[in-house]
Amino acid sequence: MNDKGNGGSKGPFQDTPIFGKRKGGLPQIPKLPDLKLPLAGRKPMAFIVAILIVAVVVFNLLLVDIAPNEFGIKQVKIGIKRGIQEKVYETGLHLVIPGFEVMHTFPRDLQIFEMTNYPTAVTRLHRYEKAAHIQTSDGFFVDVDLTLIFRIVDPYLVITTVGPGRFFEDNGIIPKAEPILKQALGVIPTEEFYNSALRVEKTLVAKKLLNEELNPKGINVEHVLVRYFQYSAEIQKNIEAKKLQDQLVFKNQAERVAAEEAAKLSKVIAEGEAFIRIKLQEGEAYQVTRLGERDLYVRTKQANGDLLVKLAEARKTELKNAALRGAGSARLVGLKMAEVYEGLEMIILSSDGPSGVNPLDLEDTLQMFEVRKGGKR
Repeated sequence: MNDKGNGGSKGPFQDTPIFGKRKGGLPQIPKLPDLKLPLAGRKPMAFIVAILIVAVVVFNLLLVDIAPNEFGIKQVKIGIKRGIQEKVYETGLHLVIPGFEVMHTFPRDLQIFEMTNYPTAVTRLHRYEKAAHIQTSDGFFVDVDLTLIFRIVDPYLVITTVGPGRFFEDNGIIPKAEPILKQALGVIPTEEFYNSALRVEKTLVAKKLLNEELNPKGINVEHVLVRYFQYSAEIQKNIEAKKLQDQLVFKNQAERVAAEEAAKLSKVIAEGEAFIRIKLQEGEAYQVTRLGERDLYVRTKQANGDLLVKLAEARKTELKNAALRGAGSARLVGLKMAEVYEGLEMIILSSDGPSGVNPLDLEDTLQMFEVRKGGKR
């Protein structure tokens, strides 16, 4: 390397060839310089790491994280206010001094308690016990699969009455569930377990009784659900036979009622059709009557009009005859003759002799047309 190209100063790698040659023709690996930090630079780094370690330890020892679906109740073991604290801690980080305080957590979301003889993979995700063995009002037994859905509403009451952790199930739900369910559902007769409305009514009674016992302990039951029930084989066979017989009776009753209703329907249909026919006939009769009245009115008016016309024509003829018989009839004839002669430019008549005609002699003309007696033909 040329020292002048580097401004006259040598770098740490200037005397080390990048590719040197060893004996045997193998490449020579360059020797890297020592890059260790000085002692003064290593002390702050170690101090920062120590602080981080202490912070993690303090975080894990002094702070407790309460999840969004949890409550927190603090218990003071050593100090002035020893015992369970009434304050309910919500979601977040909270200071807890190790050896002096303990934070107990409880779930705030819905909890499921199953009572079944046939657990499934889903059932095993929750707490479950065997099905409730209930004696019915008529002395038989039935196994009932139930689901209790509940929640913790007051964690302070829970921890002070039944204890921390899952004691709300062991000391709260489990000791009360089956006795109360037997009390509520045991009043149902064996055959009436098929009556869903009655089952729902009694499960509501069971829910009320459970809450009377569990509400003072900070637990509230939201739902009591009957999912399945099973009789012994003999009772099941007898009930099914009786139910089939009852269903046959109900079927016959329903068919009889259906036949009665069908007869009523046929009667109503027949009455309706007869009523329609009567109304149609009444309408047709009304139409014929009105058409007859119309035709009579038209004929009457036409006859009256014809009569008036005839009377007018007769009166005209009568008046005309009277006029022709009167004193002015001769003049009327003359006027008519004048109308006959109107339009004639020339007429040649013989004016002398016995057949001579003088058109200016009106008297002679009247006699000629026999308007007056003694006229000529």
